[in-house]
Amino acid sequence: MFKEIISYLIKGILIGVANVIPGVSGGTIALITGILERLLNVIKNVVSFKAFKLLFKGEIKDLIQVIDFNFAFSVTMGVFIAIISVAKLFKILFAEYPVYIWSFFFGLILASVYFVTKQIKHVNIWNIAFFIIGTSIAVLIAVLKPASENKDLFYIFICGIVASSAMILPGISGSFVLVLMGNYELIMIKAINDFDFSVLIPAAIGAILGLIILSHILSWLFKNYPDQIIALLSGFMLGSLLTIWPWKNVIWKTNSLGEYILNREGERIVEKYSWFIPNKINQEVIIAILMILLGIIIVWLLEFYAKKTHNNSYEKSF
Repeated sequence: MFKEIISYLIKGILIGVANVIPGVSGGTIALITGILERLLNVIKNVVSFKAFKLLFKGEIKDLIQVIDFNFAFSVTMGVFIAIISVAKLFKILFAEYPVYIWSFFFGLILASVYFVTKQIKHVNIWNIAFFIIGTSIAVLIAVLKPASENKDLFYIFICGIVASSAMILPGISGSFVLVLMGNYELIMIKAINDFDFSVLIPAAIGAILGLIILSHILSWLFKNYPDQIIALLSGFMLGSLLTIWPWKNVIWKTNSLGEYILNREGERIVEKYSWFIPNKINQEVIIAILMILLGIIIVWLLEFYAKKTHNNSYEKSF
């Protein structure tokens, strides 16, 4: 039991780390580590009529079993630890070593696409179509123009709904959705680091609502259309590689005079990204390639561990 709890805690930390980084999906990590469907069921059951009935009757032992408490608590604590601690760390890493960090996650997602698509039992025209649709949606999200920062409470609430929904969808980054909505730095960096509850509370309320709604939908889809939903999510993951591509330049918003447009804090606003391929092999490129390989190896080890311990939820369910 103790080993399982530690394992779930580590997986929660990995999910939390992914959710902090624009372009990386916590749902992808949950899918890779084999806990996505179980996580969706937990979210769904926590707010179910059965759970509230057991709580009202004081039947705590049965309630703990229904909501899968040990699993839920361990993963939640892992996510919380990661978000609180990693927000500051990754602010530094992305400022100092952006290419290396993006390279690592590029390798992570690239290998994940292969292992996740292996879970599809039947390859047919419909599953291929869902895969293409998922890829197209993720690519479209990657090329959308980011919005400007908006501190309106209702808009922050909506950001929480949309971002939390994206956070449990493999291949669609909740943090990157916040970038597109213009509020990534406000919510994920400033509010967390400064404990700004005027921002965190409406965002959290929206996030909880988004998780509840999408968990019910995805849980039903996994039960009734497993191959199709895995194909769609695999496509999301493949398309997200464009966002995660290590070599890209930030294009900042400017006015008609070519001057940078600043937000309320006096900081430049992202207009879009431009991707490029390095034209020569240097130390940075070599290290980046090694980081890509490291990401691939880690996914392979996770897959190997999942099979060895029979802890992969897809093997159990399908």
